Amino acid sequence: MIVTLTPNPSLDRALDVDRLEVGEVNRAHAVHVDAGGKGINVSRALVRQGVPSVAVLPVGGTDGARLVALLGEHGVPADPVPVRGDTRSNVTLVETSGATTKINAPGDPFSADEVEALLAAVEVHLAAVPAPAAVVGAGSLPAGVGDDLYVRLAAIANRHHVSVVLDSSGPPLLAAVQAGGLDLIKPNDLELAELVGRSVTTVGQTVDAAREVIARGTRAVLVSLGSHGALLVTADRTWWAGGPALVPASTVGAGDTTLAGYLSVAGDPGTRLRTAVAWGRAAVLLPGTQVPAPDDVDLDAVRLVPDPDPHLTLKEL
Repeated sequence: MIVTLTPNPSLDRALDVDRLEVGEVNRAHAVHVDAGGKGINVSRALVRQGVPSVAVLPVGGTDGARLVALLGEHGVPADPVPVRGDTRSNVTLVETSGATTKINAPGDPFSADEVEALLAAVEVHLAAVPAPAAVVGAGSLPAGVGDDLYVRLAAIANRHHVSVVLDSSGPPLLAAVQAGGLDLIKPNDLELAELVGRSVTTVGQTVDAAREVIARGTRAVLVSLGSHGALLVTADRTWWAGGPALVPASTVGAGDTTLAGYLSVAGDPGTRLRTAVAWGRAAVLLPGTQVPAPDDVDLDAVRLVPDPDPHLTLKEL
């Protein structure tokens, strides 16, 4: 069982257009409505592949009710925590070329009581017997939620001996990394660069930055590189995985599906990374924020390279 926490979920509306013309009337030829938010996407991807997961999320208003209903339609167990504000709605414009323009709403503010209720809901699942394999904290934070939310989540998880996985950015990610106690973080290369305060353009620079994070109390760093695959870094080993170029239908949620793939298997790090990249590649071939079915995943198309050349630039991978 994987528990996910999405503090700032959304009802995702994706519109397919031939070509986005800024400042002009654009007509969509297809519309997709999905339950969105990084942790929710992780749960959706896991459940689609037969891996048990439950999504903890705050919900409010009509869009919140519809989001929970959509999760039910997909067979994703949800633990909705009522809040007074409305669940946000995000809009994505996807061009035929695969170019994606995403507009994310900020989300209504939370009260202190609502934050406590959200963490309490997560703790109920982490205290269950048998304990979950991991808890995933994912995504941005709405107004009123302190940057220490994921620090508090990690403390609860550590108290119950549950692995902590984090996929966020900015101050919430930095606060959690500085506090330590994380089993895995999944930044992209830009987010990793922000964490360490310097650019990362080569494999060696990326590995050095990841190990700086590891030295602060994180066990492993999964660096997503978009079309260039992903790097997995531990204290003493590095692996890269990737595959042939794809023409994406939508890149929204692909990183979340990548993380779900990593969590779906246990054991050998290389196998986990190959699975992660295979799931992410399958996701970009689907419209909107759809998640892949087992038949969509092509593990054979993914190449694994242990300890890749540190002098290679990330764009050469």
